[in-house]
Amino acid sequence: VQLQASGGGPVQAGDSLRLSCVASGRNVSNSVMGWFRQAPGKERTFVGAVSWSGGSTYYADSVKGRFLISKDNAKNTMYLQMNSLKPEDTAVYYCAVDRRPYRTYTQGTYYSRSWVGSWGQGTQVTVSS
Repeated sequence: VQLQASGGGPVQAGDSLRLSCVASGRNVSNSVMGWFRQAPGKERTFVGAVSWSGGSTYYADSVKGRFLISKDNAKNTMYLQMNSLKPEDTAVYYCAVDRRPYRTYTQGTYYSRSWVGSWGQGTQVTVSS
């Protein structure tokens, strides 16, 4: 599977952005998907994930209430709606997909990278104050 992330760019604090992650080569509608981000000089960290059914979502505390993950199964695409952006949200954002479909994890596992099978190439988000 190949993942293509897009939608990043420079914005002002308080603005909104919507990132897209289009999958090709495999139907990902029944797979866990998620977003991670990596700020300069820092490790890649969890942002949010959605269960394979789409019925459950998980978010890092730093983005909870501001970011929203959704999927459009007909388009084989996942989105990350980012609202009330802050300078500390500045990072390269990577989308990710599970190796296989229909897998369920404990809540804590979603926050790790252990379920990730494939990564997208990343899209830069820069938030200025």
